[in-house]
Amino acid sequence: MKKLSARRRHPMAALVVLLLALACTGGLYAVFAPASKAQADDTAQSLAIDEGKKLYAVGCASCHGTGGQGTTDGPSLVGVGAAAVDFQVGTGRMPAQQPGAQIPKKKVVYTQAEIDQLAAYISSLGAGPSVPTKAQYGPDGADIAKGGELFRTNCAQCHNFTGKGGALTHGKYAPNLDGVAPKHIYEAMQTGPQNMPSFPDTTLSEQNKKDIIAYLNAVNGDDTESPGGLELGGLGPVSEGLFAWIFGLGALIAVAVWVAARTAKAKKS
Repeated sequence: MKKLSARRRHPMAALVVLLLALACTGGLYAVFAPASKAQADDTAQSLAIDEGKKLYAVGCASCHGTGGQGTTDGPSLVGVGAAAVDFQVGTGRMPAQQPGAQIPKKKVVYTQAEIDQLAAYISSLGAGPSVPTKAQYGPDGADIAKGGELFRTNCAQCHNFTGKGGALTHGKYAPNLDGVAPKHIYEAMQTGPQNMPSFPDTTLSEQNKKDIIAYLNAVNGDDTESPGGLELGGLGPVSEGLFAWIFGLGALIAVAVWVAARTAKAKKS
């Protein structure tokens, strides 16, 4: 009986059993599968960094230095993060046409894919704020009233009560926020471009930023009505009333002087 039993057990039986067990637990996939998703993501990120470096060398290095260290013509980009790149390049402010008190918004010269590659390269130079997701700046869960309160407290001094912008010193200005993409408003609060202070999450939380963006969308939206007529940048009833008094009264005085002059001339004739 022992000899019969030995003949029935094939030498490869143990190996077959082991392979079946590996197949059941996913072990075979781990052994024979290609590179993992994490490795694929790392490879894609490396390619984006390489392409971004090439774009940087052509369009940015002349002002910001070959390694992003900065020069007399442009600040260091080490540690500014992807959000700063997405804002500056995505609004056309960079590459700048010429130096000045403030770099204006202009036509965007890069595609979004190229902007992402530039952002990947700059991020590789040093950690900084990342590009926000739609969940961070979207309207879902936003408190418009709270956003208005936060905006009037932190932003209206420069951007006006409804974000219409305003003049600053030495040729600088706070730009009009009407029509600016919510993502770029969020990034501006994160990074503090040019003359604007930055508002990190320790100062204004993600929810606070979302609320502010919702407020701006509400007051500057297509469905928003201005019952007062000419809004004059949303300066408010006191300023608008003063404007009416000064220019309205001035116009009446000018008409009265003109009528008196015409009357006196007619009498002399």
